[in-house]
Amino acid sequence: MEWIDAATASERLGIKPATLYAYVSRGVLQRRHSDDGRRSLFSAEEIERLARRGRPRSQPPELVIESAITALGVDRPHYRGLDALGLALTGDYETVAAWLWTADPSLWHPPSRSTPAKPPHPSATPAPQGDPHASARQGDPHASAHQRDPHPSARQGDPHASAHQEDPHACAPQGHPRPSAHQRDPRRLVDPVAPGHQAAAPHPTTETSAQGARIRWPEPWRCEDDALRAAVTAQRGLPDDLLPLDRLQVITTVLGASDSLRYQLDPASVAATGRRMIAGLVDALPQLSEPQGDSIAERLWSRLCPRPATPGLLNAVQAALVLLADHELAASTLAARVAASAKADPYAVVLTGLGVLGGPLHGGASYGAERLLAEVTEPRQAARAIAERVRRGERIPGFGHSVYKNGDARGVLLLDLVKEAAPGHDRITAGVAVLEEMRRRRLPERNVDFALATLTAVSGMVSGAGEAIFAVARVAGWLAHAMEEYDRGALLRLRASYTGPPVK
Repeated sequence: MEWIDAATASERLGIKPATLYAYVSRGVLQRRHSDDGRRSLFSAEEIERLARRGRPRSQPPELVIESAITALGVDRPHYRGLDALGLALTGDYETVAAWLWTADPSLWHPPSRSTPAKPPHPSATPAPQGDPHASARQGDPHASAHQRDPHPSARQGDPHASAHQEDPHACAPQGHPRPSAHQRDPRRLVDPVAPGHQAAAPHPTTETSAQGARIRWPEPWRCEDDALRAAVTAQRGLPDDLLPLDRLQVITTVLGASDSLRYQLDPASVAATGRRMIAGLVDALPQLSEPQGDSIAERLWSRLCPRPATPGLLNAVQAALVLLADHELAASTLAARVAASAKADPYAVVLTGLGVLGGPLHGGASYGAERLLAEVTEPRQAARAIAERVRRGERIPGFGHSVYKNGDARGVLLLDLVKEAAPGHDRITAGVAVLEEMRRRRLPERNVDFALATLTAVSGMVSGAGEAIFAVARVAGWLAHAMEEYDRGALLRLRASYTGPPVK
């Protein structure tokens, strides 16, 4: 019997090695190891039979896409090797977006810059001078969130589990617990610049205030004035109560039609388009309050909430944008990648993603969770709200996750930030009652959609604000994946497993 290696077998079948090994795990193919144990070998005769027969009809089509952007851990994503929860506490959305687009390590080595401290939050203490990532200490508003996190990333089997041994910040002050993944300096985990990517410019700076230290992008992202005016004008005939996500689809279409540079698909041009597009998506939404700054988070708040932001809740919105920036091949991202593989321009890529995001099993889940919380005007109503949905056979929005079976750490962190920003708020009390009822029934745990719904309810934002935060955040990830497809240069093509009547 002739035996061939995995590369030869994959080439003969026209599939990727990952698909080849998936066939082995499902019993479609047999393999043996070479004498030295270093290679997998396959029967040439069996491979030939499978090649002639085609994909087994009993097996669904499988698409495996190689990507260097996001890895999904046990309970959280990692953006190009960095813990997303750590980035949510140490970097702003603009800098994390640049990291997803460029993989530039110098983003995490900005010069420090002291800014006038805001009036101290009752539970906040400025980070000690000289340690921009030392905010997780006694009195810091994030400290309890870190200490309560039951899902630290440094566990057996996690590729970053050794980070504690290498990180000079891993030695906690006496009397404090060992730092979690939230507290570790993300700069210690940086990988080399990805091939084909260019460094971002300008570079961010580290700013320290009463809310702690955060790496911030130094210049506000702006959309061209003419494009912004056109996007605002296009919304004049829309209903006043239209959800923000619906407006974002209109805005994206108009911004794309107004941008003559949208067909430039090299990495630097796509990143520049992304900055203009995200700024336009935010600034073209109807303004409800006065922005308290020029960051995307501050401007987005003013479009979603009629009241001024508190430092703690604004910090939670900033964290939410980072936590939701990407999530590997989620449904909207896969759709966006297919569009990009056909060389669709960045606006068309984002419009494709927005069309999928609004589904109730994806980004629209936060809107469902928002309506669930609205029904619970007092804690005792939580049992009835859950019971009615269970009786109708409905999925409880904001609970359970197809990837994180034992809990979504993004939701844990974001909900803790909201609790610390608005302790005792009645919407938090309602949320806790819903959580307790779900646990009493042994139903799935909360996810990031539930935390996002709680954040928007506590903040007093307009209906559908959670979807808008999700959508704006995910533009960064969609464009990062689009860059990979532009560089790959091949059309993504799924194959159907035909189950219709016999072909005549």
